Amino acid sequence: MEIYVGNLPWSAEDQDLFDAFAAHGNVASAKIIKDRETGRSRGFGFVTMNDDAQARTAIESLNDRDFMGRKINAVEATPRQDRPRQRGGRDSYGGDRGRRGNRNRWR
Repeated sequence: MEIYVGNLPWSAEDQDLFDAFAAHGNVASAKIIKDRETGRSRGFGFVTMNDDAQARTAIESLNDRDFMGRKINAVEATPRQDRPRQRGGRDSYGGDRGRRGNRNRWR
């Protein structure tokens, strides 16, 4: 079972997350998601546990509990929904953010 863990402190590392869940069963992996550009934690991560019963016990034990000074959220992860891809240079309404107004700027 994959577990979503939110509201993680910025200082938390993968090993911290692994250790917290390992106290409740066999952890296959623990990963804190980081920003691609800055490398800073995004405040959430995922833990994979092979035994569903152990995973449920870990969720019950750790959800809404203190972890390194913050109350974390631990829930069973749901599959990510497909999102439409944004086309480059266009806002969500299909506009071009005023590029037409600058046609003569470079002439």
